[in-house]
Order: sequence, then C-alpha cells, then structure tokens
Amino acid sequence: MQSLSLAYRQLNTLILGKPQALRLAFACLIARGHLLIEDVPGVGKTTLAHGLATVLGLDYRRVQFTSDLLPADILGVSIYQRDSARFELHRGPVFTQVLLADEINRASPKVQSALLEAMEERQVSIDGDTHALPLPFFVIATQNPGEQMGTFPLPESQLDRFLMRISLGYPPREAERALLMGEDRRSLLERFKAVMTPDELLALQQKAAAVVVSPALADYLLALLEATRQSGLFATGLSPRAGQALVAAARGWALLAGRDHLLPEDIKAIFLPVAAHRLQAVAGSDAEQELGRLLSHVAIP
Repeated sequence: MQSLSLAYRQLNTLILGKPQALRLAFACLIARGHLLIEDVPGVGKTTLAHGLATVLGLDYRRVQFTSDLLPADILGVSIYQRDSARFELHRGPVFTQVLLADEINRASPKVQSALLEAMEERQVSIDGDTHALPLPFFVIATQNPGEQMGTFPLPESQLDRFLMRISLGYPPREAERALLMGEDRRSLLERFKAVMTPDELLALQQKAAAVVVSPALADYLLALLEATRQSGLFATGLSPRAGQALVAAARGWALLAGRDHLLPEDIKAIFLPVAAHRLQAVAGSDAEQELGRLLSHVAIP
C-alpha cells in the first residue's frame, strides 16, 4: 500500500487539481477495470493515461484512433513467410499492459468492436487462433464529446466493457496558474520513475477482490439497481453485470482508503462513474443528474 500511495502522490504532481478523478482512475485499475475518459481536448486525458502506466511500471502503447483505422492495426496480422512456409503473427499494439485508445470514438464501429474480446477475455483471436494478452491488461480510452464533428458513438456493448467513465474538466484557477508557470507536463513525465511493479499491482487486485461486502451493503446495492429499473427515468435499468461492476469498483475504492470492508460511502463515491455511461435517460434528461437524484433518495442501511 505504501508504493500505491507514492504512485498516487506522484501522479498528483502531474495532473494538478484533480485528486478525485485520479483516485477513481486508481480504483478502476485496482478493480481490474477499463477506464473511459471523456472530455474536451487539451485537459490532460492522454497525460493521465501515460502517467498511470509509468508510475505503475507497466508497458504502454498508444493508438490514435482515426476514421481509416483497421482492426488489424490494433490486433495484428498473420503474414505468410516463404522461407519457413508458414504464417507468422505480427502482433499489434494491443499486446501490451496499458493500451491507450486515444479518441476512440473517431474510429468506425468495426474498429471499436475489435477491442471487445480483448477487454472482456484478456485475449484476442486472429485468423482462428487465440492469443493471450499480458497481465495486467488495461484499456484506457479517451473520447471527445459526442457533439464534436467526426465522432462515432460507442455502442452499448462497448460502453459496458468500461468499468468507469470519468471526466477531468478544466483545472481550478490555482492549479491552472501553476500549470502556466510550471514545467511542461511532457518534460516532467519523462523524469517519472516506476514506484510499483506489475506483480505488486496484481497482488493489490487480488487483495481488492477479497474486500468484504456485508449482507446489508448487498441489499443497498440491490435497492440501487432496482431503483434504476423501476423509476421510469431510464430506457433500461442497470444489468446484473453493472451490479458486479459497482461491487468491484467500490472494493477498489475501499482498498485505497485502507479498509478491508465496504461502507455505503464507497458505493456512493463510485456510483455515478460506474453507472451513468450504462444508462440512457428518457425524455432528453441527463442520466448523470437523474442518477444523482436517485442516489439521494435510496435509503442507506
């Protein structure tokens, strides 16, 4: 846990004024989840992804998603070698521990769907053969707001593979002042050193999975799930898989707080980042705002 605290503090010197978003990102990775960062260009989405990989000691690859990108550009392709008379796999950038899918919604749905198996199974299938991906394996995707030109909305099946969706937003005034007067973020990142190893992260993930969920907390989660299904505010309610995602994320959040059991505060802290991108509000309302009101009305045990 000491190395995890050090990694968190180090990243806070890179991404200024966003401690809550950084803690959510750490909780997501500890929970073995994939992270979607949605925001306008220029607020540090790519820097956050690169910084996470660096301080956690993970291999890192970045793919710029564009409209002409092909699935093979991500997964790789088998090429026939005349000398050996056999096909040889040329592995794509997905064979890494942290894959940054930059501006994922600028690529076509066909390319977006190429990541589905990798995100769910930690493996990819190429020409009928299955290939395991390195562990730990995370996809950190950035997404521009849907109203911007040249974007393809992520389908529900793709959104469901992301444990959390977070936004960084503009920094507070003092933090932005420090950015203007301080060192370039890329130069600062180049001096960062890993303070954890992949094995330490895997051990933390196992520890998070063992965080205790009491029967009362399970009932609270069930009440939240049922409220999304019965309120009439959403086209469809949260699925059982979304409930499992809430448990996993809350366990990661609790572990960051140094606890081996869940509290209602853990569920409330991660509820919107885990649930909002999985729901579509009816009557043109905002899903996140509706969820916030729902969360305030469900009784805490």
